[in-house]
Amino acid sequence: MVRLTSIYTKTGDDGTTGLATGQRVAKDDLAVEAYGTADEANSAIGLAVLAADAANDAGLAALLRSIQHDLFDLGADLATPLTKDEQPGTRLRVVPTQVARLEREIDSRNERLAPLNSFVLPGGAPAAAHLHLARTIVRRAERIGVTLMNSRPGAVNPEAIKYLNRLSDLLFVLARCANANGASDVLWTPGANRRG
Repeated sequence: MVRLTSIYTKTGDDGTTGLATGQRVAKDDLAVEAYGTADEANSAIGLAVLAADAANDAGLAALLRSIQHDLFDLGADLATPLTKDEQPGTRLRVVPTQVARLEREIDSRNERLAPLNSFVLPGGAPAAAHLHLARTIVRRAERIGVTLMNSRPGAVNPEAIKYLNRLSDLLFVLARCANANGASDVLWTPGANRRG
């Protein structure tokens, strides 16, 4: 259990922050960028929860809230570099079952959607717009996570990167579902504004 008694500590006033291991790193360190971007995605998902609640879509809201918990797990994972001698279960890590749950959700919800003939523009219903925003932030977190993983071989849990990859796919599918199962998708028209 996490207990926060003071919101400001002043320890970051020098431009550093502490990883979960206690190691001090610069606030623009790749690990901080990665878990910070996951936190940003979590905030965008929070807005999607509000939009789902407003649309009386309790199932979507519940799913998104569960994902918010996963994203905190993922942030803790990224804030704790893997070590060679780490024993399984001693640190909070994203695990394959969390990735598999996203895959099941994608498969289940994608079944009701018609195939696409064009790319989808972010928009449509408010929930869909928020889900598209969250999707793009998750993709950025994934890109930063991959850079982190490549720059520190063996220090990043590969399941965390897989989770981000699947999550962005799920958010895309959920956005289409929020757009009346794709009927209200806003489709890209290539070259639509090229004529004067």
